[in-house]
Formats: sequence, structure tokens, C-alpha cells
Amino acid sequence: MRSYSALFRTPEFTPLFLSTALRTAASTIGGLALATLTYDATGSPLLAALSMFGPQLAQVAGATTLLSAADRLPPRATLTGIALAFALGTAVTATPGLPIGALFALLFVLGLIASLGAGVGWGLLNEILAKAGYLLGRSVFNMANGLMQIAGYATGGVLVATLSPRTTLLTAATLYLAGALATRLGLTRRPPRLTGRPSIARTWRTNAQLWSVRPRRLTYLGLWLPNGLVVGVESLYVSYDPGSAGTLFACAALGMLIGDITIGRFVPPRLRRQLAVPLLLLLAVPNLFFALTPGAWVAALTVCVASVGYGASLVQQERLMSLTPPELSGHALGLHSAGMLTAQGVSAALAGTIAQLTSPATAMTSMAAGSVCVTVGLVLAGRGRRPGGSGDECATPTAREELGVTHAPGSPRGTHSDDDA
Repeated sequence: MRSYSALFRTPEFTPLFLSTALRTAASTIGGLALATLTYDATGSPLLAALSMFGPQLAQVAGATTLLSAADRLPPRATLTGIALAFALGTAVTATPGLPIGALFALLFVLGLIASLGAGVGWGLLNEILAKAGYLLGRSVFNMANGLMQIAGYATGGVLVATLSPRTTLLTAATLYLAGALATRLGLTRRPPRLTGRPSIARTWRTNAQLWSVRPRRLTYLGLWLPNGLVVGVESLYVSYDPGSAGTLFACAALGMLIGDITIGRFVPPRLRRQLAVPLLLLLAVPNLFFALTPGAWVAALTVCVASVGYGASLVQQERLMSLTPPELSGHALGLHSAGMLTAQGVSAALAGTIAQLTSPATAMTSMAAGSVCVTVGLVLAGRGRRPGGSGDECATPTAREELGVTHAPGSPRGTHSDDDA
């Protein structure tokens, strides 16, 4: 599958794409409104960052309790229910006088629900598309994510300024409802990919199974940590420059869109496999410029250039799927999403704490420097593995490949033994 038109001719791809785009728009509009509302009420960079990215901290709880359900629940009903839960929860956050403790308790519950939705949704995409079409399909979703973030943050900024944060939150709730409708009417009823009852024990066993293979383990860490630390930078846009936060978020989304289009559509596979580490460094290094506290437009250009580096995730996701059997694709992708979002939530909390003690610019610079160090550390960790060993410990020949940078020419893709699970 080599063209976008072929993707949209694939049954069920379009409604899944539409519902995901609507939920992304709702998330960006609602997140900006909630962060603004929290910052206005408390004046705290930490609480503002946590209100926007804190729900992602709940992903770690979901990853350890709920993920076995990702392949054991009917996709259409599950995705519809999750969108409805977010519509209701977002509407509740707009309630005047809602205590800050109740707000964060609600956000935790929503984050827990979201940890299940990622596995169900991406597992369904992997089921809808042929193996060869997954990367192109995922790149289209990432591009839509970038476009919806650009439109969402721009629209959210206008709505917050001209109406109010609470009205903007109600707008986001309406978009979640539209996403639920698109899922319910556009997708067909499919059985779960696996049988049996989901349980915490099954979740732990499959997590351990996925984590046990070194190439997959390093790929997961490469997907989670460098990206997460840079999101810590983004979590401080509101406190860095409240009047320009929407512009900064939109420019970051534009850079991500450029990276996804370039990597997903125009870079040939042989070259694409070499770009993960350079892209991860591009994601972090320009953000070091915040040490100089640049003005709004220079900051916007900086984050746009840096965010092109988010294209690294496409290379790493392709690598992850090549190491994972199809029947565990939902769980594996759910673990990827939960771990990534947890890292982002932890990074937002850390960045907010540093900003509270120093300044937003100092915290943003620190998080970018941490991302560079982690990327370099993961490369060195791969190079430092033992040359001997057995089984999957020697499944790939290079450290760069273990990080999802490349795939050995001629090696099988999409075939797995039990040890690969």
C-alpha cells in the first residue's frame, strides 16, 4: 500500500480516521482551556502543566491493570464508550467552583480510561490495514494529529480569548460526542482479537513478555523517554508566555506535521531506518535555545523546527510492529502509548516543579538537555550489550537497530516466534 488514496479506499479506515481526528481536536481545545483556567485560578506553573498533561500520569496505572482488555474487548463499542466518557468528563471540568482536588481526581479517571483506548484503537488500525500499510496509515493519523493540533490550539486560543475557558471546554465536549457518533456509525462490529477474560494478571504477564526481549525493550524506551522530556518543555508554554501559548502549540504541531509527512511519505525505507537518532536529537537540541528566553516569534520558530523530530516515532513504531505478533498488536501499541503518555505526564510534573523553583525558561532548557542525554545514553546502552548471549538477546546486530533506527536488510518482517511475543 503506497498511496493515501489506497488507504482511504480501505473499509473502516475513514471512520476511524475521522473519529480520531475529532477526539484530537477536542483534546487540544480542551487542554489549552483547562490549563488557562487553572493558571488563572492558581498562578501556578506546576498546576497549569499538570492540568494539561497530568492525566497522562494515570497511563501507568492503566498499563499495569487494563491493557489485557485491549485485545479482548469489541473495538467499536469500546471506542464509542471511551469517547462518551471523555465528553461527559470534559463537560464536568467546565463546572464553576469545581474544587482543584476534584478536578485532578476526574482527570486521573479520564487518563485511566485513555490508557485502554490507545491499545484498542491502534490495534484496530493494525487489523484494518495490511502489514505493509501500517506505517503509511499511522503517518496519516500522525499528520491528522498535527493538523488537528494546529487548528485546535489556534481555535482554542481564539475561543479562550473571545469567550471563556469554560465555554471552550463545552466546545471540546461537543467534539468528543461527534467522535463517538463517527465511531458508532462508521465502524462495523468486530469480535475481540483474543478470547478470555481480561485481568490484571494477564496484563502483567503480557507486559513482561513484551518487555523481556532487548530489541523491543530499547525500542520502547526510545519511544517513551526522549519524546516525553520534550513534552515537558511544551507543558510550560502557558506559563512561559500566556498570550502566545496557542501560537507556540500550533507551531509545534506544524513541525510535527512536517516531520510525519516527510518520514511517512517521501523518505525511502532504507534511508528512513537510519534517521531515528538524528530526529530524536533534532527534537531536543533547538529547545536548548530557551536558555536565552527568546521572544514569541523566535520561540515559535524554534519549536516548529524542533518538532520535526517527532517523525522519529514513525520509524520506531514500525520497528516495534516488526517485533510483535499480530495477536498482541493492541496490547503492544497500548503499552507504547501508555508508557509514552506516562513519561510525558511525569515530565510535565517535573518541568512544572523546576519552573516553580526557578523559571519556565530554565525548566524548559533543563528538560531539553535531559532529552539529549537520554538519547545518547540509549545509544551507548545498546552498544554496550554483550556480544554473546542466546535467543532474542542477539536478534539484531547493532545498537542503532535496537533503538528502532534500522532493520537488518533481508531479515524477516512480520514473522515471530514465541520468544518474540
